[in-house]
Amino acid sequence: MTRVGFYVVQAADQAQRLQVAARLADKAFQRGHAIFINAVDESQARALDELLWSFRPASFLPHGLYGEEQSEMIAIGWGQEPEGHSDLLINLQLEIPGFFSRFRRVAEVVTQDPESLMALRRSWTFYKERGYQLEKHDV
Repeated sequence: MTRVGFYVVQAADQAQRLQVAARLADKAFQRGHAIFINAVDESQARALDELLWSFRPASFLPHGLYGEEQSEMIAIGWGQEPEGHSDLLINLQLEIPGFFSRFRRVAEVVTQDPESLMALRRSWTFYKERGYQLEKHDV
């Protein structure tokens, strides 16, 4: 069954969501995981793509927008069905994507703005009512 972790950013700044997503992707990649990052929209996906190129100067995270050549290990999409990915989903959308259960792990990234906190509560309830193992991490 899918394990779900909530990564609660102690700030309301949306840019922090991208930083946390990049840190999670970096850590997971170093451990050999394949990652699908579900961005809010194409604009956010492209911003995250740029961030990952320069995230850690001492390391390289092979990534690309979903469907591009470099997206085998780290794919960045914005709602597409993530064919070929089932290891780790990093969800930046405020809604739970319909394909979440195909992944071994889901990381929900939440900031302290009212809209994100409301989504966090809805998502927590959704997962809990269905018996998913939940973890909360303050970052």
